[in-house]
Amino acid sequence: MIYWIAADLVMVVHFLFALYVVLGGIAVWRWPRSAWLHVPAFTWGLLVVAKNWVCPLTPIEQNLRLAAGEQGYQGGFLAHYIEPILYPEGLPQDLRLFFAIGLIILNIALYWHAYYRRRRLTS
Repeated sequence: MIYWIAADLVMVVHFLFALYVVLGGIAVWRWPRSAWLHVPAFTWGLLVVAKNWVCPLTPIEQNLRLAAGEQGYQGGFLAHYIEPILYPEGLPQDLRLFFAIGLIILNIALYWHAYYRRRRLTS
């Protein structure tokens, strides 16, 4: 039972981290100092997706699931839990790239707005 709970806890932490990678620019827009946390998280997220790396949390979760007697899953966390929701089967790679570029542009816009808002407040 403890392994099952630990695996679910790792999954929830992993999901929250992925959500922060995607939506953390909103936090930066509201709290500009949170950029110190979001920039490395966003960079890591982009590298994991772009280089097809495996996040260290994925094998931890998979090993805990196996120890709990559950069947593990193939591939990474995003491929198993997130992609079926965000990227339906048959979605072209070009469209995935378009979404990734859109996410980068959105975060740049949020950072730009936070930076200039902060400059206005300090001048």
